[in-house]
Amino acid sequence: MTKSKKAPHRSDSYRAPWRLRLHEVIFEADTPAGRGFDIFLIGSILLSVIAVMADSVATINERWGPQLYLAEWLFTLLFSVEYILRLLSVDRPGAYARSFFGTVDLLAILPTYMSLFLPGSQYLLVIRILRILRIFRILKLVQYVGEARLLLEALRASRRKVTVFLYTVITLVVILGSLIYVIEGRENGFTSIPRSIYWAVVTLTTVGYGDISPKTELGQFLASLVMIIGYAIIAIPTGIVTVELSRAGRGGAVDVRACPSCGRDGHDGDARCCKHCGACLDTEES
Repeated sequence: MTKSKKAPHRSDSYRAPWRLRLHEVIFEADTPAGRGFDIFLIGSILLSVIAVMADSVATINERWGPQLYLAEWLFTLLFSVEYILRLLSVDRPGAYARSFFGTVDLLAILPTYMSLFLPGSQYLLVIRILRILRIFRILKLVQYVGEARLLLEALRASRRKVTVFLYTVITLVVILGSLIYVIEGRENGFTSIPRSIYWAVVTLTTVGYGDISPKTELGQFLASLVMIIGYAIIAIPTGIVTVELSRAGRGGAVDVRACPSCGRDGHDGDARCCKHCGACLDTEES
């Protein structure tokens, strides 16, 4: 007896025509309606961010404060309705809500509601500027989406090596900070080990604020060594990420079609099913 092949995972729920149309308008940019919606959305995002930044200017707030406050709430209500429609247009609202864009969409509306309880939190609305990343799909900049995915893969693959490197740097600045504290002492501005560690971080990263500096010859010699070490270690994390980028760059093309089930994109060019939830990417087959 032969076993039947398992069919590709598809949405278990019936997709009503209005949901298909809603998904096409909101998530896809290949149709005139979808492109128009995305352009309107990006224009609204830019205007809302400008309004928030203008409201933080005292002279503008004194004259246009009530109007800017009203505009803030109008944009928040608009984005709240849009967020709800996005959840309604996909089969798995939870999956979209947990995705990157889903999280950004939620964070874009929360500060205004939070301002009712925490005055001043509305200025966090500038996070809406992150939603401009959707312009990559609108302009069909598939190569940029692919490069962004490669960069994320390289950062994810190199996180352990970078973590070890950061641990080594932290250990190094603690030792150097303790040494300079012993050498210079409180009379030269190194009043504590934490403050001396701050000096070591500033010097090792070649920033050099100059608020505290060694006065003794031995301390200046140690500072010179720290500066040289700083130049030497700057290239290490760059090399780690570069190696991982070269490995990740061996992948194929990227498809920016949004999954009708979870709303995520960035699939392989020849993908027929979503790599996140397994749903069929072709809505006509769903």
